[in-house]
Amino acid sequence: MQMNPKIEKLVKQFAKLPRVGNRAARRIVLALMQDKTGRIDKLIDALNDARENICPCPNCGILTDRANGACEYCHDAGRANGMLCIVRDMADVWTLEKSGIFNGRYHILGGMLSGVAGVTPDDLNLGNLPARIANEKITEIIFALPNTVEGKTTQQYIISTLGDTNVRFT
Repeated sequence: MQMNPKIEKLVKQFAKLPRVGNRAARRIVLALMQDKTGRIDKLIDALNDARENICPCPNCGILTDRANGACEYCHDAGRANGMLCIVRDMADVWTLEKSGIFNGRYHILGGMLSGVAGVTPDDLNLGNLPARIANEKITEIIFALPNTVEGKTTQQYIISTLGDTNVRFT
């Protein structure tokens, strides 16, 4: 017997999420459908709230709920130490923050250059990077990108475009 089409549609949507396979998606859907505590309504409310109020910081790309201003990282004067860490996505920021090894500013690229995937420099969050370096008196850029062809290509591209600055790259 086949699964109900509406349940199957929901399972397929959960299975599209990163690191959620078909089996995990089915377990999630079953848990939500069988829950008697209102968990599904709370999830719907949280998703709607996020869709309406969470956006990338216009300065660094970090997800924030500050509708018209910079995020809490950009507003934190304690982070104005001349260091900027360039990362691929928000998950990298969370990892670095959890480790406690970095206390500077971040810049989220939103991906990496990839000829295979068709990702070009125009697809990345690079437009305001030179202005950030000047305005925030950045003296050191730390690359926290994957050690892959795409990561190295992205790093080299950024270094080549910022080559005229007095910034140290690590």
